[in-house]
Amino acid sequence: MDHIAEIRAFNRFYTRQIGVLDASHLHTRFSLGEARIIYEVATRKTTSAAELARSLSLDPAYVSRTVGRLRDDGLLALTANSNDRRQSDISVTEAGAAAFNTLDSGSNRAVAELLVETDPMRRAALVAAMQTIRAIMGDAVAAAPLLLRPHRIGELGWLIHRQGLLYNQQFGWNIEFEALIAGLYRDYEQMPAIPPKALWVAERQSAIVGSVFVTPSEGREGTAQLRMLYVEPEARGLGIGAMLVEQAIKFARDSGYRRMRLWTQSILTSARKIYAAHGFAVVESKPHHSFGHDLVGEDWEREL
Repeated sequence: MDHIAEIRAFNRFYTRQIGVLDASHLHTRFSLGEARIIYEVATRKTTSAAELARSLSLDPAYVSRTVGRLRDDGLLALTANSNDRRQSDISVTEAGAAAFNTLDSGSNRAVAELLVETDPMRRAALVAAMQTIRAIMGDAVAAAPLLLRPHRIGELGWLIHRQGLLYNQQFGWNIEFEALIAGLYRDYEQMPAIPPKALWVAERQSAIVGSVFVTPSEGREGTAQLRMLYVEPEARGLGIGAMLVEQAIKFARDSGYRRMRLWTQSILTSARKIYAAHGFAVVESKPHHSFGHDLVGEDWEREL
């Protein structure tokens, strides 16, 4: 796939959808640049031209000219900065606040009109794809709150699908791995409630970004088994894996288990770092041929 061509095609498509190329923004007298500056000043309450240029990645001279024009129109007010007399604090006037409200409500209507044309069952997928783009590109969406919750109907299949696909893409593991984990999730769901078991889905802004589950360890009384720790690639490095492991350990301890085990592979370095940081240690290591590759399986344990 030609990634550059695909990204450019998406940009052309989306700019048409949101009217970026229109002479006026949202049928107002403002250009897109002017509207964005009004929006940023109104939502920040007070800012500076330098900060606007940085946050919007705009030429400082362009920002200064636009701010000056909006000030002359009575929409922005400039006052001397008490800490640096070379800079001015920028805020909206009463007329500027009214212009912001017009632009903000107009933007909401425009997005609502876009969604009217979208299948309601696919809107969540659309929003999740947008969140993924923002996270991969380094936007502040990564700081959105994380929810750990039980799984819902349809999500076991999703977890099997995602992990089968991700491990194939990252390590080349074949469909044997997908078949294995399909059996593990089936076994989890069919297990009785006692001894205790639990599964957590990590959700951020309605998108699944990770998961883990705990079951009793077969043939080992008083031992819990940690299984299928996974984090979506765009959400890695945010501490989600550690949070899932911490939740699993707490559940096992609170449920009366005395120790905890897990099985992993020596090549899964990121997961192994998380396990080691949470008190697990390798108790057995054994080479095997699985999922189309020669691997080294590892059993890890820790006391609770």
